Amino acid sequence: MTGVAPETLERYEPVIGIETHVQLKTASKIFCACSTRFGDAPNHNTCPVCLGLPGALPVLNLRALELAVKAALALNCTVHEGSRFARKNYFYPDLPKGYQISMYELPLATGGHLEIEHEGHSKRIGITRLHLEDDAAKGMHEGFPDSAQNTYIDFNRGGVPLAEIVSEPDLRWPAEARAYLDALKQVLLYTEVSDCNMEEGSLRCDANVSVRRRGEQRFGVKTEVKNLNSFRYLERALEHEIERQVQVLESGGRVEQETRLWNVAAGRTEPMRSKEYAHDYRYFPEPDLLPVRVTEELIARVRAEMPELPAARRARLVKDYGITPYDAGVLTATRELADYFEAVVRAGAAGKSAANWIQVELLRLLNDSGKTISESPISPASLAKVITLSEKQITTASGAKATLGIAFKTGKDPDQIVKEEGFAQITDTGEIERACREAIENHPDQVAKFRAGNEGVFKFLVGQVMRATRGQANPQAVNETLRRLLERP
Repeated sequence: MTGVAPETLERYEPVIGIETHVQLKTASKIFCACSTRFGDAPNHNTCPVCLGLPGALPVLNLRALELAVKAALALNCTVHEGSRFARKNYFYPDLPKGYQISMYELPLATGGHLEIEHEGHSKRIGITRLHLEDDAAKGMHEGFPDSAQNTYIDFNRGGVPLAEIVSEPDLRWPAEARAYLDALKQVLLYTEVSDCNMEEGSLRCDANVSVRRRGEQRFGVKTEVKNLNSFRYLERALEHEIERQVQVLESGGRVEQETRLWNVAAGRTEPMRSKEYAHDYRYFPEPDLLPVRVTEELIARVRAEMPELPAARRARLVKDYGITPYDAGVLTATRELADYFEAVVRAGAAGKSAANWIQVELLRLLNDSGKTISESPISPASLAKVITLSEKQITTASGAKATLGIAFKTGKDPDQIVKEEGFAQITDTGEIERACREAIENHPDQVAKFRAGNEGVFKFLVGQVMRATRGQANPQAVNETLRRLLERP
């Protein structure tokens, strides 16, 4: 950080826009039949088209178009009937054709929005445009004996289909930018447009940021920050860049329009190059591809594939199951978790109980074992059965938790576990009274303290009874019986 005083920062307002590149979940590349599979041997998934060899002609992948349309509809964009690819010309070693096939003047979709939640408030962030393009190859700068002298290129990634999603400059703080990306990623995962795996490069983002004096309407000079391979780094990079720009302005300088890289090790942004303008790329219509026509039939087909989106699902879970908005937010974090919750309710559990057990007990077990909800050894029906065992007092709460833990490890049926482990709740009043009398007889000093007015000792004695009954005695019966015996003269 640059060490700008908080009161100085308060005099400025950041303005942030995000450009997100999303790898579409297709089996083949956008303009050829080469595989998009990650992790294959370098330069294995290539052909004359994605290598840009003379005479090779691209053909648009229809599934890539459908997924881009789905993303646009999920983000409330207007999908245009006609759009067109263009050549974005620039030279870089990872670009074999010497240009990128993208969309410029006629993008696929424009004018959308995404609702985000930040610090308990909702905010609508505009989506400027969504368009298709092909990805560049991957430059490999580390990991080789001669990495200090040479850079290697893996062309497997070249030609992978991307949707570029550009937000309006509606974000004002780094935390808002992170909330926007969290919400965007959730929509993309729900719709299965992308796997959004940042470690594999399926989701990459750049941030445009400027600052202006509070109350001013005109935007300041913006910089673009790249190399943001996690949402945490994006937040930190924006915090640093905002402070840097404020410091420049406070010292009487001018912010230069440029592209900057986030240096993770140093914790700062650093200059990369002066910012290019659109005309620097010499865009012109791609002569080897026909204009794209999106028909009403295609849009109808894509709409039919559309799942219930996260915001709508959160609202419905609150309405249908009586859970809190917070619970609904946790349970809709992923589509798989929301599906699991509703399956537990369908299997017989009450909505609030299912929400509590999933969030507290099941997610703890999953986290401890490094599993996701889709890998859960506990089926929704088994969890519903555990909840029912507890609520019908067939076993105690502690017995139900123990049953869940054993079922998680072994896959056994909860009813079988309760029977085998002796977890059935003790309701026999005679047995409970015997355990209470033993606790009183074995702890005369504590009994004396209670009878002298020390109410806190009561919990200790209850604990002794529960320990003696392996936690299976009915808690209410233990409390009533123990108090009755202690209060006798």
